[in-house]
Amino acid sequence: MSHPGAALYPLRLTVTAKPLVFGGQAIARRLGKTGIPDWSIAETWECSDVTGAVGVVAAGPLAGRSLRQVATDHPRELMGAGWSGQYFPVLTKFIDATGALPVHLHADDETARRLEGERNGKTEAWHILDAAPGATALCGVKRGVSPEQLRAALRAQDFDAVLRRLPVRAGQTLYVPGGTLHSFGPDTLVYEIEQTSDIQQHAMRWHMEDGSPVEDAEFDVNLDMLMRQVDLDNRPDFTPGLALTVGDGVERVFLCASPYFALERWRAGTAEPLRHSFATAQILSNVGAPVRVRTGAWEEEVGRAETLLVPAVCGDIEITGPADVLFGYLPDLDRDVRAPLLEAGYPPHLIDSLGQRHGE
Repeated sequence: MSHPGAALYPLRLTVTAKPLVFGGQAIARRLGKTGIPDWSIAETWECSDVTGAVGVVAAGPLAGRSLRQVATDHPRELMGAGWSGQYFPVLTKFIDATGALPVHLHADDETARRLEGERNGKTEAWHILDAAPGATALCGVKRGVSPEQLRAALRAQDFDAVLRRLPVRAGQTLYVPGGTLHSFGPDTLVYEIEQTSDIQQHAMRWHMEDGSPVEDAEFDVNLDMLMRQVDLDNRPDFTPGLALTVGDGVERVFLCASPYFALERWRAGTAEPLRHSFATAQILSNVGAPVRVRTGAWEEEVGRAETLLVPAVCGDIEITGPADVLFGYLPDLDRDVRAPLLEAGYPPHLIDSLGQRHGE
């Protein structure tokens, strides 16, 4: 049921900034994001309906309402026909790994329900915005490593003995299914899209909030729970995405896509504007210079590293270039991903590689 008298429009949400120990100042200094604290920031939660960090509408007739209220009051207008849920299903963040993230994992759906008492797990994807030469990430357990070997190496903090270390390059994307051990950094700037969740299990001897030590008893409890949640068979790889030319100087790249979320990066010059039609809510995050965004009668500037949640009811959007923007959303895979890529001539196995869904 819609809230009377309040039509949906593109929503600017409050951002939660997380000052964790691996962070720095790249989100402000390299991306140009304003309005965040002037100290070391690890993450900004751009579009969040995670309990305890729920975004609040910052402007317009719905100012002061939480994203959860908007999703509850306007499910069809926000998410499109056929959607039902108790919260907005996709979470997006900028992450500054000036230092290395802790080695950790997030449970998949089944494990989250069984062991964490949560409604869903946390599959995620990282889109690399910037990385120092030689940057690497840890992701997945090496082939042939037994649970006993893994636990012993994690206990000794000998991560390279058991985890895959991958080269990291700007512009690439890694789809990380729930249950996959991972870390990235140092000197890596990432846009992350994931299921709405904050569950995680760490394999570190320090707390990421303040760097204080984790005592042995707590560490062993953490390790026991992590070992119950790890998937030894997930070995995802980075992908450059699948590109389409959709106008004169307008490029659309599908970075990742699964039942949980999809992420696209669109770039445009000045020959013609970026035009995008959609049937579900779009999380628009600007990773380039400020742009003018228009949908229907609504038109505003979206600055550097700002995010806009564009409801499904808007239907289409026009952005004046030059533009470099990300669109994250909950996809209908056949309609939103497979159809345009098949039409462009991409084979099904390449399309499926955008979401390496182990076991599906």
